[in-house]
Amino acid sequence: MSGLVESIRGRYNSTQERIASAAIRAGRDPNSVKLVVVTKSQPLEIVQASIEAGVRILGENYAEEGAAKIQAVGNRSAVEWHMIGHVQSRKAQTVVRNFDFMHSLDGLKLAGRLDRFSAEEGRILPVLLEFNVGGEGSKSGWPAWDETRWSSLLEDVAAITQLRNLNVRGLMSMPPIGNIAEESRPYFQKMVGLQQVLCSQFPQVDFLQLSMGTSLDYEIAVEEGATLVRIGTAIVGPRTPQSEAE
Repeated sequence: MSGLVESIRGRYNSTQERIASAAIRAGRDPNSVKLVVVTKSQPLEIVQASIEAGVRILGENYAEEGAAKIQAVGNRSAVEWHMIGHVQSRKAQTVVRNFDFMHSLDGLKLAGRLDRFSAEEGRILPVLLEFNVGGEGSKSGWPAWDETRWSSLLEDVAAITQLRNLNVRGLMSMPPIGNIAEESRPYFQKMVGLQQVLCSQFPQVDFLQLSMGTSLDYEIAVEEGATLVRIGTAIVGPRTPQSEAE
């Protein structure tokens, strides 16, 4: 286990350094960017080694798989658990009961269920609103690839901001996967533009968080304003096959 911990620690620290360098290039405070280490489809051994290596935020894509890991690890104060994948409405309660933060709120029905279960649990769930800026049918999120139609998104956003047990913190997106990191830049820039529109339309809401950037393009994401980057393979290695049907 010690070799695994040291290996993950080395890659984690190296990634943090690259994030800091990208932030400095953009004239940003490196401390304004948080690294979410993605452990979806990874065994519990990898999760435990990551925590021992100093990782403080772990991201999971599948509600039930993530909940099982959270319960197995215990000691909730040691790490923050972020839900970063698409969540079916029927699994909203699992998210509320287990996760500290949700990146991937992508619809009104899900928002309503998260709000209801959060009220039952006596908590307020921090969330990001997910937008699809690439137009890919395989990606979740409100349709935001056409800037001329952004006004059509405002009604749903307004409704969610009224839910008492959800705390909207910002935006999340997963651009199309390109061959080189630079191909992601226009999509990140579009996200920043959408963020500015929402900030102006809803000045009472904190839209300051931007979750964008993965192992391939996180440095570009940081240069463009990401405050949360989601990195798995570059730190914990390739994923194992996913057995749970979500």
